[in-house]
Amino acid sequence: MNFKNITVAGSGVLGSQIAYQTAFKGFQVTVYDINNEALERAKDRLVNLKHRYQEDLGVSVTEVNDAYNRISFSSDLAKAVADADLVIEAVPEVVQIKTDFYKHLGQVAPVKTIFATNSSTLLPSQFAEATGRPESFLALHFANEIWKNNTAEIMKHPGTDMKVFNEVVEFAKAIGMVALPLYKEQPGYILNSLLVPLLEAAQLLLVKEVADVETIDKTWMIATKAPQGPLAILDVVGINTAYNIGRAKAEATGDQEFKKLADKLKTEYIDKGKLGVATGEGFYKYPNPSYLEEGFLKG
Repeated sequence: MNFKNITVAGSGVLGSQIAYQTAFKGFQVTVYDINNEALERAKDRLVNLKHRYQEDLGVSVTEVNDAYNRISFSSDLAKAVADADLVIEAVPEVVQIKTDFYKHLGQVAPVKTIFATNSSTLLPSQFAEATGRPESFLALHFANEIWKNNTAEIMKHPGTDMKVFNEVVEFAKAIGMVALPLYKEQPGYILNSLLVPLLEAAQLLLVKEVADVETIDKTWMIATKAPQGPLAILDVVGINTAYNIGRAKAEATGDQEFKKLADKLKTEYIDKGKLGVATGEGFYKYPNPSYLEEGFLKG
């Protein structure tokens, strides 16, 4: 593996984490997003990550500052990928947005550049043709808070070159991940094949008014000894992502429950700026959500 320069396209919650973790492990990173406003928000996220790394990993101020200083920013895609050995795409979970992005990326990226999608629910074969280089394209999926939950699922599609696949496996290890190779396409990989049904079930219980947020999460936490319930997990993931997935499922299947879910997330959360942990409120209020209060699991 000869990767040196990595571009992360999309600077949301997970995109920012991928960029920072990669820089923390010594790579030169360029963060691309559609405009300077988005990049300014990314800089705020990255500064916050410096503090999280110090708190959670016990690393020094010098180490976190050195990592940040290895990151540059650009809203010009051609410039952002001019020297890229690998582009990790973390743009919104919407088929048309990703398709348009890959068509543009394929035109401006150097021939050497490998493309990897961090899509949580979509398959790389859906975008392989749009990339213009299907043999150099695959999926590389991370769990949220990747400095602690350090899984990297590497998933090929039928046209992925095995040399490319193996290089990305080695890259995942180089940035401190436990590399988890998947040799066949699987919607949701391993992690989300297990997690997404849980999160969807919790949301549907809420939208059907079977129980409230706290009761749903409390049930899961008590029964499984999990530190968070599914709706608290969604606050970390971000309500926008939950909305995009729910809306896509409603459009693909015609399922009216998922349509109700998408509408609820839009009107009761997104339109009110309640996007999860990132904005200080989602299903819970932060920084002191009720599920962390003493006695939450008792009464």
